[in-house]
Amino acid sequence: MSTREAAATTEAQEPGSRIKSSSPRQIPVVGVVTEDEEAQRTFKPMDLNRVIRLLEETDKDDLEEKQIKSVKKLMECYQNGFPLRDLAQIFKILNLCAGKIENQPRFIESAYNILKLCGLPFLKKKASDEITYAEDTANSIALLGDLMKIPSSELRIQICKCIVDFYHAEPPKKHITGYQQASSSYKIQMAEVGGLAKTMVLSLALLENQLVEKLWVLKVLQHLSTSEVNCTLMMEAQAASGICVHLNDPDPSGQLLFRSSEILWNLLEKTSKEEIIQQLSNLECLLTLKEVFKNLFMRSFSHYDRQLRNDILVITTIIAQNPGAPMIESGFTRDLILFATFNEVKSQNPLVKGLKLSNCYEDFELKKLLFNIIVILSKDLPTVQLLIDGKVLLALFTYVKKPEKHKIIEWSAAQYEELQLHAIATLSSLAPLLIEEYMLYQGNARVLAFLEWCESEEAFFSHGNSFHGTGGRGNKFAQMRYSLRLLRAMVYLEDETINEDLCEKGTIQQLTGIFKNIIKSNDKEEAIVLEIQSDILLILSGLCEDHVPRKEIFGTEGVDIILHVMKTDPKKLQSGLGYNVLLFSTLDSIWCCILGCYPLEDYFLEKEGIFLLLDLLALNQKKFCNLILGIMVEFCDNPKTTAHVNAWRGKKGQTAASLLIKLWRKEEEELGVKRDKHGKIIDTKKPLFTSFQEEQKIIPLPANCPTIAVMDVAENIRAKIYAVLGKLDFENLPGLSAEDFVTLCIIHRYLDFKIGEIWNEIYEEIKLEKLRPVTTDKKILETITTASENIGKMVASLQSEMIESQARQDVQNEQKVYAKIQATHKQRELANKSWQNFLARTSNAKTLKKAKRLQEKAIESSRYNEQPPNTIFHQTDIKGLNTTVLSGRVVTVESTPAQLMGGPLADTDIALKKLPIRGGALQRVKAVKTVDEPKKSIPT
Repeated sequence: MSTREAAATTEAQEPGSRIKSSSPRQIPVVGVVTEDEEAQRTFKPMDLNRVIRLLEETDKDDLEEKQIKSVKKLMECYQNGFPLRDLAQIFKILNLCAGKIENQPRFIESAYNILKLCGLPFLKKKASDEITYAEDTANSIALLGDLMKIPSSELRIQICKCIVDFYHAEPPKKHITGYQQASSSYKIQMAEVGGLAKTMVLSLALLENQLVEKLWVLKVLQHLSTSEVNCTLMMEAQAASGICVHLNDPDPSGQLLFRSSEILWNLLEKTSKEEIIQQLSNLECLLTLKEVFKNLFMRSFSHYDRQLRNDILVITTIIAQNPGAPMIESGFTRDLILFATFNEVKSQNPLVKGLKLSNCYEDFELKKLLFNIIVILSKDLPTVQLLIDGKVLLALFTYVKKPEKHKIIEWSAAQYEELQLHAIATLSSLAPLLIEEYMLYQGNARVLAFLEWCESEEAFFSHGNSFHGTGGRGNKFAQMRYSLRLLRAMVYLEDETINEDLCEKGTIQQLTGIFKNIIKSNDKEEAIVLEIQSDILLILSGLCEDHVPRKEIFGTEGVDIILHVMKTDPKKLQSGLGYNVLLFSTLDSIWCCILGCYPLEDYFLEKEGIFLLLDLLALNQKKFCNLILGIMVEFCDNPKTTAHVNAWRGKKGQTAASLLIKLWRKEEEELGVKRDKHGKIIDTKKPLFTSFQEEQKIIPLPANCPTIAVMDVAENIRAKIYAVLGKLDFENLPGLSAEDFVTLCIIHRYLDFKIGEIWNEIYEEIKLEKLRPVTTDKKILETITTASENIGKMVASLQSEMIESQARQDVQNEQKVYAKIQATHKQRELANKSWQNFLARTSNAKTLKKAKRLQEKAIESSRYNEQPPNTIFHQTDIKGLNTTVLSGRVVTVESTPAQLMGGPLADTDIALKKLPIRGGALQRVKAVKTVDEPKKSIPT
């Protein structure tokens, strides 16, 4: 039965309803689907090739009507979406319709309807269809970009809507039997593969004066630019510059600027940043950005406008990092300097007349961004004159002062603090470029006065919220840190005018006092305190270097703070908080502030400073060794130093000489110098050659260029170790082992070996340059090289003698130890034999008697037989004792029983005790009260 007949019998009843019968029994009837509903759930079979052939025909008169009708039937068939398997043919039909639009405008509606259906999700019959038809799908989607060439506003907008729907796909309203919806990201992936983004960028050139279509294309590009693949395609099509030059085009809605800036952001984040900057670094783009920013700066009244203004400034900041960007030529730099300083330095420029920033978050961010871009622009030296004209330093110095109470400012306390720190950080970058302006505005005096406030106990609650305020919450450490950074930057210029001015204002005493107060305070903010201490020491080093009077001002108080730092627990060097930097600064201050001033050197020695240096050297931290050894070399010029160095003892009694020789061996091991297992020279021709020197071939160099052998002196610590040991006298070094003496032979001849090495390089360079020296010079060269080799042989021979002597000594020591062990074993054997004899005597009476007889016989034989006349002989033996222990008539009492002694006799009141009536030993009794004698009468 057909569906129409079924519908007639049910009399238009709804599917699933029941039909009432005249019979008493109700028979359920299955609901029947109508023809229209069935058509909506399945695809009618349609010959797409026939439609294509029909569209390709051009001869018949009524052909246009048939073609349009066939396309309408196609739309009815695929009203729920296009299957992936038919996509290639459908887009071919779309392309044919688009090709007819120019001569037959009625086809616009057909193309429009097909594009409308393209916004629906594609359908797949099998799970593998997405892979099978991937190429067809990518080519079909790419065709959408090509269709933007059709001069139809309606069609272009529909293409853009279709692409935007890729990112906001809606499920089909009704399920199609046998088909599933393709994954939501499938269209997006195919758009990437087909290169749709590139064609959409190119289509912008066709829409110069068509605002609506341009906004739709920008919306499409905004969606496409969320993908790195699409951003790369857009970059290849020069999207950045193409979009940027139209930022200032008229647009009442404001969408053009918003969408364009969003696209530029995505391009900067997801593609090659350098390439995008290069595209934007042209005069046309910068002029456009300048006008856009200027308009937004002067007319930003809403939150949205201010945020957009800041976004444009960030993009400009990124472009300004390119030295080739024409920032000055476009006039953008001058305007940015004006906008950054108009609040602090009054200007009559009409751009800022009557303009004022509020304390809203966006304006606060703008101020910080302007400070930041000025620092970036200052890297281009021609900008310096614009900074001078704009009085930038004067504007920044308005923040270098203590907060004034009861003064109304446009910023909140937390905002002002952050801007203050940012301004001082900006000064650290700009002031070294503007020395004359720095001195003109009395920069040193301002900074020192601000430091004095930082050190004072005046109440101040720091918020410490910003990047620059890290570690400064509730204190003034953040302000002190950035002020010291500014001073350090100025001192490092080595400008005598600045340094002299600082010293005249008492900077050395002030910084020393700050350091001492920090030591006493014991603050918890360890990292920031260490940075402050490091900066103070570096500033003092810069001021005192090569200037003895300033070193005298540094004085013993300065030496004391250096010694305090040197006593830091070595375990803290590995904490990562900044102790390494502080120690480097301390060593630098020893070099610059103490060495060369004899009173301070003597005071340093008196306070055991050399011991502390050697303790640091014994830590074997390679990064410190070079600097410490350099200081040791300079200190050894002081005649008092040698005694301190020789007196030092490290772990296990290690001496300074032994430590230095150990460092030499470790350095040679790292350099790959050839030595045998005893540390003896292997190659007598090249006794100091490192593995690097072995790899590098000798190349002829100009006379003013140092060779590898000369550079080797500066690149490792061997030369410094040689210098220190030389000043300590090689002959009288205490605490050295045989291995140390073997190494010391090489160190002693270091200079001779190095000279021979350099002459050998000269000789090799002459050979490479194919020069022929005169006979005399040739003989001299050969003599020098032979002498150097002979020295190597002599040292190797001396080392061999030392090694053999030590081997013999080791053998003798070994024999002594063996003799001692042998004697110990013999004693144990005798003791065991004596014990066995003792056990035999105590366990066997016959053995005991025999031993007694032997003992008596030995005693008798030892006596003198002939007695003098009239002598009395006293028998000392006790007859009848069966012991072999020598016995006499003397009894030794080891202890006296307590009952006989009556307790301890050490009482202090022994004189008051009386003997008991029963006699015997003294016993403790109760104290007896003595009766006073009767007083004698005194005659009157």
